[in-house]
Amino acid sequence: MVEKNKEYVQAARVIGLSPLLIMVRHVLPNVTGPVLVIATINLGLAIISEATLSFLGVGLPSTQPSLGTLIRIGNEVLQSGDWWITVFPGTTLAAVVLAVNLLGDWLRDALNPKLR
Repeated sequence: MVEKNKEYVQAARVIGLSPLLIMVRHVLPNVTGPVLVIATINLGLAIISEATLSFLGVGLPSTQPSLGTLIRIGNEVLQSGDWWITVFPGTTLAAVVLAVNLLGDWLRDALNPKLR
């Protein structure tokens, strides 16, 4: 809705372009980057939320694999010296969230019409 009132949209209206053409050629390329970045950040938050809920025992059932469940199981045996049972799932969780966020940043840069 914010993009609808920008000058480039008004200029396209003045020259007589149809609303569908304005949306496809002008508005969509300008909003794709921010929407993808927000979507990837929210995907990372969803992954962390699921892992947190599984770690607390209120997420997925314990019969289904989850990084949060693996971290919880590793946390229970951490005092016995089996540190890798917690560290590897925790590192994997951090790497997955970082990869999703970096993918969003790369997509934003690749789809930014100002950088073309």
